[in-house]
Amino acid sequence: MSTQDRVNPFHDGELQAQIRAGVGDVATWAGGFIRDFLPDQHRTFHTSLPFLVVSGADTSGRTWVTMVDGAEGFVTSPDPQTVTLDTDIDATDPLFQAFQTGTDIGVLGIELASRRRNRFSGRIRAGANGYTIDIYQTFGNCPQYIHERTWTRAAKNAVVNAQYSDALTNAQIALITASDTMFVGSGHNGRPGAASNGFDASHRGGAPGFVHILDGTHLQIPDYAGNNFFNTIGNLVSNPRIGLMFVDFDTGGLLHVSGRTTIDWDPKGFHDPDALRVINVEIDAVLERSGAVGLRWAKQDHLARHLKLVRRETESDSITSFYFEPCDGRPLQTFEAGQHLPIEVQIPKQTTPIKRNYSLSGSPKGKRQYRISVKREDKGVVSRFLHDILRPGNVIKARNPSGGFVIPCYDCPLVLVSAGVGLTPMISALHASAQQQDRIVWFVHGARSGADHAFRGEVDQLVAGNENLHCRTYYSEPGLDDVLGLDYSGEGRVTAKRLFELNAGPAAQYMLCGPAAFLADICGELEAGGVPADHIHFETFGPTG
Repeated sequence: MSTQDRVNPFHDGELQAQIRAGVGDVATWAGGFIRDFLPDQHRTFHTSLPFLVVSGADTSGRTWVTMVDGAEGFVTSPDPQTVTLDTDIDATDPLFQAFQTGTDIGVLGIELASRRRNRFSGRIRAGANGYTIDIYQTFGNCPQYIHERTWTRAAKNAVVNAQYSDALTNAQIALITASDTMFVGSGHNGRPGAASNGFDASHRGGAPGFVHILDGTHLQIPDYAGNNFFNTIGNLVSNPRIGLMFVDFDTGGLLHVSGRTTIDWDPKGFHDPDALRVINVEIDAVLERSGAVGLRWAKQDHLARHLKLVRRETESDSITSFYFEPCDGRPLQTFEAGQHLPIEVQIPKQTTPIKRNYSLSGSPKGKRQYRISVKREDKGVVSRFLHDILRPGNVIKARNPSGGFVIPCYDCPLVLVSAGVGLTPMISALHASAQQQDRIVWFVHGARSGADHAFRGEVDQLVAGNENLHCRTYYSEPGLDDVLGLDYSGEGRVTAKRLFELNAGPAAQYMLCGPAAFLADICGELEAGGVPADHIHFETFGPTG
């Protein structure tokens, strides 16, 4: 990746979208999330998957999205800039010719059961034993709006039945209307040699019906709060061609749609009030492929349990902890420090239940209850409901804890770094480390002031009881009481320089959680200072509500 691309990894369309959305200068911090290689943890993730989602263009220039599956281990990564696929592409696939001739593609790896995902783009070329993808840009994703499903293998159709049309049929409209998951492809070709050139494959999810059908050739896609990169919409600003894919999870069928878009930046009267923008799609071509993949998926809604709120506790001016116990009295599923709890709440005046995921902040080996600690967001539908309405005795639904942001090693030195409400998974990791007794841990947290500093007493108690645990706290805007009490380590923000001053050593693993800009700065500076990329583990958050 060139120096220019590292400083500003976004093309003009993405920059225009960021300006139009009013999200600030994303390029100043986002470079730390965008690489020209796959870290080992992402290579392991992609090579464990039974399928990949791929976007690209056909020979006529239309954009499509498809799904590529294969036998166990069909994805390999011989080095950090290469991924290989040992599989056959069916001739009915809309990107069949693109795979044979070689072209730019975007790839999404997604694990629906654990809600993990990662994206990269590159160029594919056919070989004697399948296909090779030469990577030129990679970046991670947050797990919002992913509906959990487990997969099983099934026999793939020997002959895939393909039906082409230029408009949706009633049956296809019914499939889209019932869908809670969709995959999107978009592309851009700008300055020669720019890493941002090529295609992007991404995921979109929501309540069934979140994609609004106007008629057989027009549909609307809501755009929710995300990572503020605007990769998809930025591509569409530059190149309005779009590809969509809907999956029949029961049969392995794929519905591909290709069209052209316009962006409604200020939607009025749209059916989903949470939509910040709307992508209007005019359909050019439709391809339905029955039994195209040898996989089937099952939703996990039957695993949802009713949890009763038994206690609320104010942690700071904006963060409250909620303690839940099972209504049926059966033991709760155990969890690992760093995982999140998928919850579902029915909010008055909302037509369907709303799902969110909040990090578990309690001890993984504590009482048989779950604790989540939530920041109240002014525009957060669920966080406002929890803070303002939910009271002890009220009941919500929740599924088993999940997520891959967990302590990466058994006994290595561990540096837990957080800002704001990003400390919630770190509190859980600190509890786990305190029970282990033989691990050296630094708990480093940044808050605006003492009034915003949650869990101060709990952390102090854990650290006081274990000589291997250490705490550093920094306030960016300390109040008078903070200054007089000197109850913090220093003024300013958490920085990589301050982390290096801990002398954690070359074996240390770093877990970071906080706003994207905070993480990007620290990740980049840690790597520049010699910390291997695979020793840095992070999870970002935003005001999702």
